[in-house]
Amino acid sequence: MLRLVVESAKISPPLSPPPRPSMFVYFRDVKRTTREVEGNYPVWNETLIWHLRNRPLQNDSFLQVTLHDMGSKKKERFIGLATVLLKPLVKKPSEVLFVKDLTLLNHSMKPTDCTVTLQVAHMTYKDIEKIGDEGLLAITAQEVARQKWMFPSPTVNKTLSPKPQHFQVRVKVFEARQLLGNDIKAVVKVLIGGYQHHTRIKMGNNPFFNEIFFQNFYEVPAKFFDETILIQVINSTMLRVNAEIGRFQTDIGFIYHSPGHILLRKWLGLCQPNEPSSGVRGYLKVTICVLGVGDQAPVDQKLAYEAGDTETQVFKSTVVPVSMACLQFFVYCAEDLHLTKHHLVSPMLEVELIGEKLKTHVQPQTDTPIWNQILTFRIQMPCLSSYIKLRVLDCPRNRCQDEIGTVSLSLNQISSTGAEIEGMYSGFLPCFGPTFLTLRGGKKAPFRIQEEDPNIPNAVKDGLAYRGRVFLEIITHMKSHQDTVMKDLSHDVISVEKQQNRQKYGLCVIFLSCTMMPSFRDLIQFEVSIGHYGNKMDLSYKPLVSTTQYSPVIYDGNIYHYVPWYNTKPVVAVTSYWEDVSFRMNCLNLLQFTRDRLKANLDILKSMRNPRDPALLPHWEKLLRELVEDCKRPLPCMTDQPKATDLDKKRWQLRSLLLRELAQKAKKAQPRDMVATVEGWLCRLNAVLPEPQVSLPDVMIWLMSREQRVAYAQVPAHSILFSPAGALHSGRFCGKTQTLLLQYPEGEGEKDTLPAQLRVCMWLGNVKDSKDLQLLRQGEVVVYAETYENQAKYKDQWGQQGLHRCPNFSDVMGHKAIPKEDFREPHGWHWQGKWTVEPQRRLLLDTDINKSQVLEEVYENQRRDTTGAWVPATIPNTDVKGEPVEARENMKCPKGWHVNDNWAVELNHAVDNEGWEYGMGIQPSGLPLVWNSVEKTYYSRRRRRWARVRYRDHGRLSHEQETLSFLQLVRGRWDEAGWEYGIFGSKFHLNPQPQSQFRRRCWHRRLVPNKVKGIAPIFLLEGSLNIDMKEQARKEADMASSIRRLDRIRSSWRAPPEMTQPPTLPFIYYIFNKPHYYQLFCYIYQARNLMSNQIQTFQGPFIRLVFLNHSQCTQTLRSSAAPTWAQTLIFQHLLLYENPEDTKESPPFVVLELWQRDPQGKESLWGRSMWAPVVWLDVQKRILPPMRWHPLVKGLEDEEGEILASCELILETEVLGERQLPILSVPWKNGIYILPKSIQPTLRKMAIEMLAWGLRNMKQVRSPQLLVECWDESLQTEPIRDFQTNPNFTQSALFLTLHMPTDETFALPLVLKVVDNKDFGQQTLVGQANIDSLQPYFCDPWAEDYMPPQPPLLSVKKYQEVLGYLYEKFWFKSSKAEDEYEHEVDWWSKLLWATGNIPKTVKYKYKDLHTLEVYDCELEAVPAFRGLQDFCQTFKLYQERPQPDSPVVGEFKGLFRVYPFPENPEAPKPPRQFLLWPKKEDFPQQCVVRVYMVRAINLQPQDTNGLCDPYVILKLGDTKVGNRDKYQPNTLDPIFGMMFELSCTIPLEKDLEIQLYDFDLLSPDDEIGTTVIDLENRLLSGFGARCGLSKSYCQSGPFRWRDQMPPSLLLEHHAKRKGLPPPLFSPEEDSVLYNGKKFRLQSFELKPPTARYLGPKKERLALYLLHTQGLVPEHVETRTLYSNSQPGIDQGKVQMWVDIFPKKLGPPGPPVNISPRKPKRYELRCIIWKTALVDLKENSLGSEKMSDIYVKGWLFGLEKDMQKTDIHYHSEMGEGIFNWRFVFTLDYLAAEQMCVLSQKDYIWSLDPTVMKFPARLVIQIWDNNIFSTDDFLGILELDLPDMPFPARDSKLCSIRMTDADPKWPHFLQCKHFSLFKMKTVTGWWPCQVLNGGKWRLSGKVKMTLEILTEKEALIKPAGRGQSEPNQYPTLHPPPRSDMLFMWFRSPVTNFIRVVWRRSRFKIIAIAIILVMGLLLFNFIYSAPNYLAMNVIKPELRLNAPVEFQANIVYSLNTSDTNTSIPTTHHLSLKPTTDPKLKLL
Repeated sequence: MLRLVVESAKISPPLSPPPRPSMFVYFRDVKRTTREVEGNYPVWNETLIWHLRNRPLQNDSFLQVTLHDMGSKKKERFIGLATVLLKPLVKKPSEVLFVKDLTLLNHSMKPTDCTVTLQVAHMTYKDIEKIGDEGLLAITAQEVARQKWMFPSPTVNKTLSPKPQHFQVRVKVFEARQLLGNDIKAVVKVLIGGYQHHTRIKMGNNPFFNEIFFQNFYEVPAKFFDETILIQVINSTMLRVNAEIGRFQTDIGFIYHSPGHILLRKWLGLCQPNEPSSGVRGYLKVTICVLGVGDQAPVDQKLAYEAGDTETQVFKSTVVPVSMACLQFFVYCAEDLHLTKHHLVSPMLEVELIGEKLKTHVQPQTDTPIWNQILTFRIQMPCLSSYIKLRVLDCPRNRCQDEIGTVSLSLNQISSTGAEIEGMYSGFLPCFGPTFLTLRGGKKAPFRIQEEDPNIPNAVKDGLAYRGRVFLEIITHMKSHQDTVMKDLSHDVISVEKQQNRQKYGLCVIFLSCTMMPSFRDLIQFEVSIGHYGNKMDLSYKPLVSTTQYSPVIYDGNIYHYVPWYNTKPVVAVTSYWEDVSFRMNCLNLLQFTRDRLKANLDILKSMRNPRDPALLPHWEKLLRELVEDCKRPLPCMTDQPKATDLDKKRWQLRSLLLRELAQKAKKAQPRDMVATVEGWLCRLNAVLPEPQVSLPDVMIWLMSREQRVAYAQVPAHSILFSPAGALHSGRFCGKTQTLLLQYPEGEGEKDTLPAQLRVCMWLGNVKDSKDLQLLRQGEVVVYAETYENQAKYKDQWGQQGLHRCPNFSDVMGHKAIPKEDFREPHGWHWQGKWTVEPQRRLLLDTDINKSQVLEEVYENQRRDTTGAWVPATIPNTDVKGEPVEARENMKCPKGWHVNDNWAVELNHAVDNEGWEYGMGIQPSGLPLVWNSVEKTYYSRRRRRWARVRYRDHGRLSHEQETLSFLQLVRGRWDEAGWEYGIFGSKFHLNPQPQSQFRRRCWHRRLVPNKVKGIAPIFLLEGSLNIDMKEQARKEADMASSIRRLDRIRSSWRAPPEMTQPPTLPFIYYIFNKPHYYQLFCYIYQARNLMSNQIQTFQGPFIRLVFLNHSQCTQTLRSSAAPTWAQTLIFQHLLLYENPEDTKESPPFVVLELWQRDPQGKESLWGRSMWAPVVWLDVQKRILPPMRWHPLVKGLEDEEGEILASCELILETEVLGERQLPILSVPWKNGIYILPKSIQPTLRKMAIEMLAWGLRNMKQVRSPQLLVECWDESLQTEPIRDFQTNPNFTQSALFLTLHMPTDETFALPLVLKVVDNKDFGQQTLVGQANIDSLQPYFCDPWAEDYMPPQPPLLSVKKYQEVLGYLYEKFWFKSSKAEDEYEHEVDWWSKLLWATGNIPKTVKYKYKDLHTLEVYDCELEAVPAFRGLQDFCQTFKLYQERPQPDSPVVGEFKGLFRVYPFPENPEAPKPPRQFLLWPKKEDFPQQCVVRVYMVRAINLQPQDTNGLCDPYVILKLGDTKVGNRDKYQPNTLDPIFGMMFELSCTIPLEKDLEIQLYDFDLLSPDDEIGTTVIDLENRLLSGFGARCGLSKSYCQSGPFRWRDQMPPSLLLEHHAKRKGLPPPLFSPEEDSVLYNGKKFRLQSFELKPPTARYLGPKKERLALYLLHTQGLVPEHVETRTLYSNSQPGIDQGKVQMWVDIFPKKLGPPGPPVNISPRKPKRYELRCIIWKTALVDLKENSLGSEKMSDIYVKGWLFGLEKDMQKTDIHYHSEMGEGIFNWRFVFTLDYLAAEQMCVLSQKDYIWSLDPTVMKFPARLVIQIWDNNIFSTDDFLGILELDLPDMPFPARDSKLCSIRMTDADPKWPHFLQCKHFSLFKMKTVTGWWPCQVLNGGKWRLSGKVKMTLEILTEKEALIKPAGRGQSEPNQYPTLHPPPRSDMLFMWFRSPVTNFIRVVWRRSRFKIIAIAIILVMGLLLFNFIYSAPNYLAMNVIKPELRLNAPVEFQANIVYSLNTSDTNTSIPTTHHLSLKPTTDPKLKLL
């Protein structure tokens, strides 16, 4: 190649102004260009490269160098040229030719003083990679672009639209670990957006579920993202209140905005929100995925269960691990709450977080509630939610009826995970405030995602109307400080709010222009408000000058309207009171400036489509330089700011770190992947840009008509906020002109229409900073008071009589009485002069003033008289609505208009022959409701329409000048008194009309400011003009001097209750005295469509250019796919009143609209693009702006096209003559201005070669042919005569030469049309395709390594057919005996090796020789294979106007190449890129197709049980195969393992359609999904996709070679297709000569392989060489299924591959056996020998602990086969001897380490469900109870493939043997083994139990575990327990004491153990009652006897009572003794349960 280094140049004499030179260098007609460098001594140091290919340098070779000034006003001003002879390089090619100070020649070939310095070198291709110059980068970028265009690109997430869309949520539950609890039967309940799903019940603390749940939605995205996902793990054995083990909750929006829209295999920490102190209560492994249209679900290749996955990597952030936290909301108060007029609300605040809601108390009847409450949410950190939602509700009488306002807080903005910064930054927890949050409600904005915020903006959810603010604070604690969720604060916390001192802010808005409006019949005005301040409809606040005066809407002469403000611009001034947040806004605005400048530079970078653009690298350097400069600018420090909150300080730290990091990256950035790199930086800036603590409400500008809000513009307050710190700290639009696009609220206005384009200048700031407020550089502020005097004509006299309800002096609408005497000057202002009459000429403008013609109409009305005759009606002349108008005879043509035809009756409607229409008059109006064209006798009314057209006179004044002349009329031109005639609601006129009954005139009185210091006077215009403002100002000053609440300041002016009319306010104007005139030049070249599947051609396209109130249209072109106008639109004498410097800083936007005009003349808007033009104040300094691509946007949706254009606005600095010619000289051709020569693309002769292969899938065509159109040239193929038998073109290579732009930016698209030839010469267009960009097809025709694409060799020679016969006869048959051998590996082993899921215990040393590739996408989507379209590409054909249901009508297969073609016919022509094939004998080709269906993944459920019964159907042409009976029942992940063999003819049958259906017994089968494979692309591809290349060449065995040809023959065919000589094999040296290089087998095989079945060395060497050629290897591809029921939604995946065997190549190889593996039956024998140290639950008679121990065991998933030992009674040491055998039968898949169980879910189930679960043995120890439930003592779970080694002795057995997360060093950890490998093992294992939230050792068990195959179990039978056959080994009964006579030996002990422990309290109570009853009975019985003895035998008083008392005492003592035992025993018991449990 030839390399030229352009170093520098010298231009002498120096040019002024400084030139922008660029150097053009030509070599062999190939042009290279340097970039532009400003100055007379330019330095480029730029490298240019030409590839010599096969044309070496000659002695007469030369370089031609020309130097041009690109910045010249003229086209590329020529500076000089020179010629560099390359003869020295021919002689010495290794040297560098230095050319220093080469003299340039002028046009006359005379030397000049200009010189250039160059370096020329001849380099080889080995040196190409060492050069990093721009030319090479351009080639690389071009190649990358071509490849990207050819590959199926990954799905790009589009901006979500507001329309409902299809979504899908998937939740897959794998397993749980370490669930807290004993004897758990776990079930997982999944709640997805209100839809509930649940898993099967599983036993144990580590249950395995492996279930997936789908839920489909069709919702609006904003609403869909608010839905939550709740996952609960529940213990089904417990009551519902205490059943929940733990939960995990998130919202769908969080998942969707996660990377890949998925949480893949994450361990979720389960927590209980009600018990935050409990911590994590277990872990659940899940995959959660949210898919939208076009999203691809990731393919999970791992096994569902991994025994070695003991490291529970819990999903967490970098801040804290998963734990419970308390999110506390300190809700203090709110202000300005209101819902409707004159209605006090009863507010209540509701906070919602992830579905949980907390509410404050209701504050009755107040708009300033004080809550002072704390709301506490217990959440899991990180909080998986996107938003915190707050709502304020109106709750009168505690009934929440209406919503006052809402606001949302993004958690991403008030917290940080640390992912924003690369490094050790750890982020921060959620925090907020204390500050205000703005509430909004009412009408909502249309859905549109803003660039500043990647999330959904609050306006979408919260509405547009300001509804108040709420003052709160958010604090996050990792540990709970309180137990209640609601708590009241003390009243002293209100001091937090008092620290927010209020300051007075002023808002000033100057309205400069309002254009592009629809027609408004009524007057309009604009209202500006910030919060409640400025809201004219809320009369309870101080009146402010917040509205403009009423104005009409004027037609602009095209299709839009505008407001005729001209030099008198309305101004509004709004004052308000807010807290000082300048410190926060300064930081935000400084960051916004950095972001805006980066975004602007990125937009310019994107518009540079040509990678060889000379301005590319300079702009890249400028971008980096400005970014480093901005990032090094420090943000205002928050740490020293006393008012800064914690969130302010933490976000300041985050932003500062990010800016520092971006600055470092910008310094190291290289010019590669520029756009992607800058987009990444911009995305990171956008992430930290939003400020959640902006307490200032947004400024709202409302367009009002008829006192109704019609459209709005929302301006963030910070963007216009002034800062004394400087311009960079102020808002980006503060004091600057900006263009606002008004929008209709949601659901209002017409679709795709723009309410208005508004240009305003805004300023917001502290009024103390407004002293020298000067927004614009020129103009004067004028303030007027205004009132209208009204009079009516009564008895032909004008006066106040007859006004009725209209006051004598009123406002402009006549609604409010405002006499002149009631006006009072505001504070700080005084009157200047007296009241004067000054008509508002703007209101008197004719709305048709800019129309060229106007239709006038008058309806003549008649009625029937009593005789039945028609006579004139009472009102003979009306309009169409029946309103009276002047008679047509009296209507005169206005001045400046003329009439060609007089009045005529309209007969083109439903009227009779005279034009009458009839009807029956209906009172009270007397007009008919319906008119009829037939006269009937009962009709009482008739009318007819008279019409005429008046035309405007074409005078010297333009429409705009005529309007201005009317607005600037002097007094003498109208009524001397200034009266206007008309009525309210209609148009007023200056001249009285005969029918005028009302008149009015406008009185003005000017206000001028006093000399006020320190504040702008316009901010003193507060309050009404008809009240005394001095007293009011004094009160306000007194109240503002003290610290009071805002509501007291706000209530300083309250409207009295009786005031219902708006107050009287002055009007503020900004008057410009000096106009400025401009000329606009818009260069429009071309438009392109980006949505080719929706529209193929533009019907009658034209561009409408709108600039302010002017518009023009380009010429209308014929239908085209990419219309090219190449036209210049010029606007002359444009009037702008702002200072030119202001205009240059913020010019008005240019709007380009692409319209279509159908054959009927109907116009429709397709798209709109707008941008600011380049402004030149001095035409001498003008530089031609480059043309850029600008997006075309339709409505508020995504961009659907782009337009190549540029605009410049030039100030007219000199007075033009009478002939107003453009400032610039623009060529004129055919009645239009064309593009200037300097901007026109350079045309060059180019060649387009086309490989036309054929047409596919064209239905109902007979003889189609292809028509190719590009520019003005076209080319067509010969018709395909026998399309049904051979759809290929007879002539494959086509050639076309044409002149087209050399710059790829201007390259026109290629249009492909398919025309069908029918009988009688008729041709019909049946399909069309557009190739928008030819850039991917540009190539260098002289490339040495280029090889034209060739079709594959699909036939063999005679001798090869014989070899194939022998190959089939002997090789295949001799290997059949080998197949009967049962191999240790199979094809599924290769799949497991490829996915990395091979078990650790299974090893195969030759797996590297037999592996395959598993692609997680389609084979066409693998980037290395270029979409399998290397031979030819597939272009989809659409209808000219596609239909949504079936847009694709066929396909074209072909390829293109574009390259320069020499102009000189004698010059050597480039070689052809496509070869001519005289015959295509190999096509059509009969093939054998083998389709291997491996398995499906995550299919969409079709049945009510959440599963489906899938089966496969294949369609290929008319062939349909598949067996419905072989469905896989009840599964979402079926394993098919089937091979289908089909025969087909390609390309007639090329589309293989793979369908999966769901089997249904009664109803029709449901389609699950479909995928289509283009077999022709695989057959034609040079990557060998027809049959994947195996890793090894085996002649027999499980991995036998399956291709038709051996590797050596494949290598020979591959070399022939690449144009290389056939390979030469050398058997002696085991080498091959290929492509000039020698390859030896030893270089691939270092050692001779010892694997079995390998083929000969020749074939192995050829196979090794084939693998180096980038061919498709043996593979399994994963294809996505789609369904028409949910377009674009992933319905599941299917893993498969396809082999194609052309029959002409011989018989195919043997098919691969992929039958599913069948589980192997095993028998597990578990002998329970003994237990030790088991927990003792009961007490013996002697207060000793004891337990009745037995052991229970089962295999996980086989709980029905649960077995248990006998009972070891009365174990006092925790020891139990059993000698008991458990026998379990299991079906085990060793490859997956899973057990398989097939069983029916229900009795009525049709098919069994196959479940897989881990091979896990569960052992539990229990304590037997007779009269109560047994007590749980401990559990042991052992994974048989990965279990810990047992301890030899019980003393060595500890709980660390089963610890899932060991903390000991590796050498101390317990080793693991597989029981299936060791077969048998004996030892001690620990059992554990949950106690106090922690696991502890509860016992030890000694077991023998033995695994036997089914065959071994039959040889060595053994019975369960101790039953027969009791052998292997023989189990003897354990030596225990006989428990049969235990009751007789110790009855008291057993009685106490069984009865007393359960009923001790009842026994004691009964005993006490019996004793008391006995005493009472004894007393009653003995009392009479005692009394009798006392009377009759007094001598016995001393003895008998003593004996009786002794007996009583004895009896009492005896009873005490008897009851002491149970009492003491009861007191000695110590409770073992938690005291809290006694309350249950």
